[in-house]
Amino acid sequence: MKKSTKIWLCIEGILLVALGVYFLVNPNITLVSAAYVLGFLTLFTGISKLVFTFKTQAFMPNSGTRMLMGLLDVFFGCFFLFNLLGTAATLPFVFALWVIIKGIGIVVASFDYKKVGFPFWWALLLLGIIGVLLGILGFRNMDVTAVTLSTLISIGVILFGMANILAVAGVTRFEKAVGEQVKAFKDQFNQPTQA
Repeated sequence: MKKSTKIWLCIEGILLVALGVYFLVNPNITLVSAAYVLGFLTLFTGISKLVFTFKTQAFMPNSGTRMLMGLLDVFFGCFFLFNLLGTAATLPFVFALWVIIKGIGIVVASFDYKKVGFPFWWALLLLGIIGVLLGILGFRNMDVTAVTLSTLISIGVILFGMANILAVAGVTRFEKAVGEQVKAFKDQFNQPTQA
């Protein structure tokens, strides 16, 4: 994978963590502002995920899952941006659904990382499960206050940012595993035949 793609994935992760910290530091931010910022970030995340999927689909398993997750992020990003007042009113529901979907996507991806021997695949699995649980918690508490919602958003976004940064390390492991398989294949056919 190109170095620039890894850099974009790291930037995405750092931006997600920064946004989560921003929400934690400013718990009184309005839901409309949260919808606006979340819309831009979700749209950026979706586009990044689609670019990543197209560039890695040849050697990474389950690229269809990542593509679906990218398309859903683009959909939710557009929904947040073009329906700010509606999003503000329904943000607890929409956010809970988004967190559950993202969490499931991270859980599925963690098993791909396990297949190639990435040692921290379990961290991705754990982050995904926590994301799903936070989403379910959001569904159970639709009457949460803006401060509580801001805290849930903060934790969820920080977790997804951390998962993104871990994924970059996993991609490097994927590349190494593919390189080893290609080398073994070439070595197998380059050995002299015995008469």
